[in-house]
Amino acid sequence: MAAVSQSQPLRQPCLYHSSSKVIVNVKKPLQPVQMSCKQVALEMFSLCSQLDILIRGEVHQLQEQAADSMILGESDIFHILGSDLVDRMKECLSLLPEPAPGLEDYLDTSGLSVLFPRVEIYIIHERPVDILERPPMDDYYAHIGKLNQLLVLSQQLEDDVKHLGSHKYVAHQLSVLYVAWSNANDYHHSLLTS
Repeated sequence: MAAVSQSQPLRQPCLYHSSSKVIVNVKKPLQPVQMSCKQVALEMFSLCSQLDILIRGEVHQLQEQAADSMILGESDIFHILGSDLVDRMKECLSLLPEPAPGLEDYLDTSGLSVLFPRVEIYIIHERPVDILERPPMDDYYAHIGKLNQLLVLSQQLEDDVKHLGSHKYVAHQLSVLYVAWSNANDYHHSLLTS
């Protein structure tokens, strides 16, 4: 045992050298991406929409925690997903012709800061904040949700009519569809009068 501890090692371990570092590019495309200004605007709208929904969910969860007298704070998943979306926004803006605007400047000049004020506040403060005024996109999401409900109910009804085995539920589905249509129509009418 003593002979082993006093003998010279057969190999000296190599020290880490930065030249052998492997850069991970899992999320980067294989070919360079080229997008027009309109495509960048559409992608930015999509990313802002995703981040807005994420922020709304986190704010709702924080409000539930406050109501239950639990203060756990913001979730790690929220921060990971939020920072990923912000990074994707910055990458998207880098595809614009030089000089590429900053993220906050682009949101202001494109009008996205008006549609998504939660997103702008998150980008500035890096925290999910609920706002007092109701942004216009909140009404849009509610309207799209009602339209989706109408679509799904009508598709179910169409499927049941084609397959006569479930015809006994058609009357019930028609009444549910009528209620959904009435609610969507009332909602649409309230948007037009306000």
